[in-house]
Amino acid sequence: MTKTVNELFEFIKTPVLEADENIKFSYRLKNFFSIFIISLVTSFFFTMLISILEETGFISTEEHAVENVFQKEGPVYFFFFAVIIAPLIEEMIFRAPLTLFKNKKGFKIAFYTFAIAFGFIHITNYEITTNILLFSPLLIAPQIFAGFYFGFIRVKFGLIWSIALHATYNAFLLSIFLLAKDAIGQN
Repeated sequence: MTKTVNELFEFIKTPVLEADENIKFSYRLKNFFSIFIISLVTSFFFTMLISILEETGFISTEEHAVENVFQKEGPVYFFFFAVIIAPLIEEMIFRAPLTLFKNKKGFKIAFYTFAIAFGFIHITNYEITTNILLFSPLLIAPQIFAGFYFGFIRVKFGLIWSIALHATYNAFLLSIFLLAKDAIGQN
């Protein structure tokens, strides 16, 4: 895992359009799960920071789109959309084009631009207020970092791997959300 962490952060510092030559499925799966764990740790870290902001009253995420869609459409639709539809569409928009940028500088700019755009598109998950806009870099930081991680695996292993990582990431986080919602509802 340490090797994957080092490769991942080196890539984020200096993204290069270069596929991984090792095509063994077991190797790729091991790296996939390492990046998945890194994604979850990153998400957890930022979630803790955001929770502190909520507790201090700086922001309120009560009117989050996740909650609204869940209430309106129900858990089955919500899970299908978040785990199947969103990863397919978002990866086609934000990761598929990465390999079109063959120039080293152009690729680097595209990599960062797509990751940041991916993050900022998720600000629509919140009811936009002045504080939400002020704290938006922190609020969407988990998605920006996920964009870096999905971009890394897309370049190294291919688009299907980034779609799978995105879907797995969403499925795990959504499962935690649904379990917590169920546990709260039972009390």
